[in-house]
Amino acid sequence: MSKILYLPASMEDFFLEVDALSRFTGRFFKTFLKPPFEFSEIIKQCFMIGYKSLGLVTVTGFIMGLVLTIQSRPTLARFGAEAWLPGMVAVSLIREIGPVITALICAGKVGSGIGAELASMKVTEQIDAMEVSGTNPFKYLVVTRVLAAMFMIPILVIFADGIGLCGSFIGVNIMDQVGLRLYFSKAIESLDFVDVFPAFIKTFFFGFAIGIISCYKGYTTTKGTEGVGLAANSAVVLCSLCIFIIDMIAVQLASFFMN
Repeated sequence: MSKILYLPASMEDFFLEVDALSRFTGRFFKTFLKPPFEFSEIIKQCFMIGYKSLGLVTVTGFIMGLVLTIQSRPTLARFGAEAWLPGMVAVSLIREIGPVITALICAGKVGSGIGAELASMKVTEQIDAMEVSGTNPFKYLVVTRVLAAMFMIPILVIFADGIGLCGSFIGVNIMDQVGLRLYFSKAIESLDFVDVFPAFIKTFFFGFAIGIISCYKGYTTTKGTEGVGLAANSAVVLCSLCIFIIDMIAVQLASFFMN
């Protein structure tokens, strides 16, 4: 008798889910380099993921920068260090807060959308119809969405960081009068390579996690119309959890290699 039968049901389900997701990920890597390449669908999904999320990312980034500046100012004022405020906000946004919060926003919007879309196609047998017609549904539906997420999440993070710095500039000028050039020169000169490069690299892994998990949840749903809602919900939860795990690993690796 298999040893897994002795595990609790929740533990058994966890390992089965990890195994299924690993197989799904392996299938992605085996498939995405094989022609034909669905360039038009990739561009379409980049538009759906990137442009459609731009408004939400803009508002979130602006609020992040504004609130972080307003909340940090009193603490720095106690030590007479208000001049450090642009640099502190820039490092905080670009190194950690901007990538993680933007990825979480995209996990909620993009992950739920992809999960629900593929799950509805699964339960209405549209994916089966694509297989019968000779189309490779995995390449057309999964590979294109995962690649689009990997391309667009880093761009959205960079955009959110820039908007966040603009929000911080407004927050600084609520109490003081600081010129735009002076503020951004102070912010940029406080940034080092170890602040920017690791934060940028991990956004590709955020995008991959959001794309592959949401596609997996939607593509493999099995509970009929009820599974559409379950796929969307579980995709958001699992994507958010993986973002925190990837961020923790990235921080540890950056500290190990850069120090």
